[in-house]
Amino acid sequence: MSDVKSIVLIGVGGQGTILVSKILTHALMEHGYDVKMSEVHGMAQRGGSVSTQVRFGKKVHSPLIGEGTADVLVAFEKMEAARGLPQLKEDGILIANDYEIVPLPVAAGRLEYPDQILEALNEKVKVISFDAAGTAEALGQVRAMNVVLLGALVEALNLTELDVRKSVAELVPPAYRDVNLKAFDAGRQLAKEHLHA
Repeated sequence: MSDVKSIVLIGVGGQGTILVSKILTHALMEHGYDVKMSEVHGMAQRGGSVSTQVRFGKKVHSPLIGEGTADVLVAFEKMEAARGLPQLKEDGILIANDYEIVPLPVAAGRLEYPDQILEALNEKVKVISFDAAGTAEALGQVRAMNVVLLGALVEALNLTELDVRKSVAELVPPAYRDVNLKAFDAGRQLAKEHLHA
């Protein structure tokens, strides 16, 4: 049985999925894990779907996560949660930001944004969902929602031995350090409440 854990982070360009992957990878490596990170596909401009994968354990041979094998899927937006679901294993955990970014076809009136996405996903897998954007905004910086989700991920995977706060402090610009540390703590608390509800 492999000790390797696999995490997929999926969102929309500009939401900070890559930064969260880098912070997590940094914290895991500092703790002594072998870590492989890959940006599977993404678009440099804002608005396109971005997905990164992080695998860690004693020895990781490949950075790529096969379909249906991710332990955790972190979705930065609701429709991205549905898009990424096939990567999650049956007993995996979906951490989802209860947040909508209206894609162009919906904004143009050609399609409708689907209703009840998270409720439908909750019937298939274990879902931890909350408004990470609202949480970050209440802390004074809506862009810190990515670090709120990182806090939830650390709690859900019980990675409490990692010093993720140190990695946040090192990798986030100094002007945003304090709010991101608060965002990380808030995400851990939200996940804790969800897991013990």
